[in-house]
Amino acid sequence: MSHSILLTGVSGYLGGSLLAQVGNALPAHKYKNLYALVRTDSQASAARDHGATPLRFDVKDASAVKAALLEHEITVVFFLIDALTATTQAHFIDALASVKAELGGGVDVHFLHTSGAKIFSSHAGAPTEGPLFDDDPALYDVQKGQKPIIPLLQSAIDANNIVVERANAQNVRCYIFVPCIVYGPGRGFGNRISIQTVAIVKAARAARRVYSVDEPPSSATWPVCHVDDNTGLYLALLDAILAEKDPASGKKGYYLASSGSVVWGDLYAAMARRLAERGVVDSGDVVPAEGDADVLTTMGRGLGCPPALVGLMLGGRCTFTARHAGAELAWTPRFKAEHILETAAEEVDLILGNLAES
Repeated sequence: MSHSILLTGVSGYLGGSLLAQVGNALPAHKYKNLYALVRTDSQASAARDHGATPLRFDVKDASAVKAALLEHEITVVFFLIDALTATTQAHFIDALASVKAELGGGVDVHFLHTSGAKIFSSHAGAPTEGPLFDDDPALYDVQKGQKPIIPLLQSAIDANNIVVERANAQNVRCYIFVPCIVYGPGRGFGNRISIQTVAIVKAARAARRVYSVDEPPSSATWPVCHVDDNTGLYLALLDAILAEKDPASGKKGYYLASSGSVVWGDLYAAMARRLAERGVVDSGDVVPAEGDADVLTTMGRGLGCPPALVGLMLGGRCTFTARHAGAELAWTPRFKAEHILETAAEEVDLILGNLAES
């Protein structure tokens, strides 16, 4: 069948980049309709400019979600607006099940939930002794057993599990899409900068110094991905859905967008050099925070979080490793992991320019 697609989060960094490139990557004959969830008239206009029909409804209202999806016969939802809880995701999954029933049992409906690498990290109690592959058949069970060091992440872990469980119960195909440290200029009409690299700049600007928050720094590694490669995986998965290639879903439907990992300390150092050149910090050297309460308080002020959460924002160990998309979807990232270090100066300039405008 010809699917109707709904994209959410289109004013954001990842969602906006996805919306901006759908038209070029997927010819219109591959789907019936493309919709974008918006909140304002200006967002609606921008969505139209990118070839999508804007929709407005309250995602917290289950009846409104159901009515919108039924009215427009939406069979594919890419959800990019909440990784921490599963309340609104449940509304979409239930609505997709209603669409499936309305159109006939032979119709497949699909829900993609955008999660995050923090939920597969040391912060969240994930195993980090060796690679944790995204195509590991036991990954769902691993997540079910995770006990986070930072309690805030429990609801995010639960969200992944609830999405899988609720979708399976409703015969909705679901996918857990996992961005990591995403970098590079966004392609959308709204936010054009990342969350993770921006945190480094905000903390450094507040403290007038770049501090490392892990000891030893070499132990803290994290997967990375250029925003265009992240979008490429969204599109590869969407293309496989539209072509009815039956990509792995449910308990086997985890997809990490990453070209490899870097050491946080290397990323700090690369960005610190440019921050010093721009006069944002007093020195290009990276120094350990070493649990200094005053430093962490200052960094937290810049990040808008309590000192106890600075480490969550700026460090940790994540050995989540991408393998699924290459084997399942023939997805190959264009940019190697080292590219984020090579273009750190450009990333700093991009961030500072956008922060100045906001």
